Amino acid sequence: MDIQHPQNTEAKVTKGLMVRVEAKPGRETEVEALLKAGLTAVLEEPDTIAWLAIRLGPTSFAVVDAFPDEAGRQFHLEAGKIRVTDDAAMDLFAAPPSFTYTDVVAAKLPTYG
Repeated sequence: MDIQHPQNTEAKVTKGLMVRVEAKPGRETEVEALLKAGLTAVLEEPDTIAWLAIRLGPTSFAVVDAFPDEAGRQFHLEAGKIRVTDDAAMDLFAAPPSFTYTDVVAAKLPTYG
């Protein structure tokens, strides 16, 4: 059986970012709230094609992002660093966030229209 899938030729992603954070014991709910609050700012970023805040374990969280190019990633990174490295946020974390730059090798993106 040959299944045909339409190709999304308009939206492309080439760059990604993963930010991992570890909550201090007892601060997990606050870290989750901080991540949820970040969605509002990310919705205003046209080059943030995908953004996921995920829980990896009881105290471990990550944000995974995808961008069309390096400029989009850098714009998002600078804005996001301010949100996760201010004193109030840092008080919630057991250690500073770790930032991992990635290249996207494959992606399934939503199509609109």
